[in-house]
Amino acid sequence: MPVPSSVYQQHHGPTCFDKMKMGFMLGFCVGLASGALFGGFSALRSGLRGRDLVNTVGKVMLQGGGSFGTFMAIGTGLRC
Repeated sequence: MPVPSSVYQQHHGPTCFDKMKMGFMLGFCVGLASGALFGGFSALRSGLRGRDLVNTVGKVMLQGGGSFGTFMAIGTGLRC
């Protein structure tokens, strides 16, 4: 009975680039959530309704997600 060749191979963990991608995605999700909360309350306080509310909150969510995701990716890259 042949022995599987994978028994003798070492399993390597994720690469540094994979870790940075994961850090960006984690930061992006956190930034989206915080952008939805803070942007939503801010837009409602300023009196926006309807399409203006959705556009403003969406823009704040993407900006928050992109910036926080970038900083998380940079921080993860520094730790590699």
